[in-house]
Amino acid sequence: MNAHTTPSARDLAATIEWWSNAGVDMDFTDDATAWLTDEEVIEPARKPDQRQDGDNPANAEQNPENKQIAAPSVQRVDLLGDSPPASLEQFHTFWMEAPGLDGIGTKGRILPRGKPQCDLMVLVCDPEESDRDTLLSGDQGKLLSNMLAAMGYAEDDTYIASALPRHTPMADTTAIATGGMDEVTALHIRLVAPKRLIALGTSILPFLGHDRSQEFTSLREINHRSVNTPLLSSEGLDAMMSMPRLKARFWRRWIEWSAGK
Repeated sequence: MNAHTTPSARDLAATIEWWSNAGVDMDFTDDATAWLTDEEVIEPARKPDQRQDGDNPANAEQNPENKQIAAPSVQRVDLLGDSPPASLEQFHTFWMEAPGLDGIGTKGRILPRGKPQCDLMVLVCDPEESDRDTLLSGDQGKLLSNMLAAMGYAEDDTYIASALPRHTPMADTTAIATGGMDEVTALHIRLVAPKRLIALGTSILPFLGHDRSQEFTSLREINHRSVNTPLLSSEGLDAMMSMPRLKARFWRRWIEWSAGK
């Protein structure tokens, strides 16, 4: 029988190096460990005059039960005033000159383009970042031109507009629409009086009086003063450029929607 011998430090080092070269650098065990047990965390008791960082005695007095304070509601403003634009020409002037349409000012705003009483109006959330004089003059505009051609619409006969007067990335459109821009959009659509309306962008729905969580397929028309305009809403042009499958989805919706002409 071979006598049991204790491995030397050299042997142990060689063994560890062998396992390390094999890619094993962790210690494992077969014993089960209760990783998911809910353990009650017991905080040390505090003295009456002791408070944690960030405690505010004034807040404690105003909110003794530590209830969550709701965010302030958005203040609604009558952006149209007592004399709203009565024609599309007047609206264009209002769009470029009214001081309350955004918090930046009038410089840099982009006009919509097209004629009233058109067969189709296309509404996007905001202009492209590169737009200077013409709405959708960049890559998104090129995509829209190709889409209109495939759908059988002449771009010059299509009214193209945005719900916001300037490029506004990461806009809180729900708050902006609730603040009064939804009424501006509604008036804009009434003055254009299109036979059909396409709204592009998930963030554009609040301007049309719809919640952002609503399904596109559930929105079939927009009602303004007893005038029902057929509505097709879908993802934005920027999203379609990033994800080509959204182009195919839009096309399926368009075929189904246009079949109701």
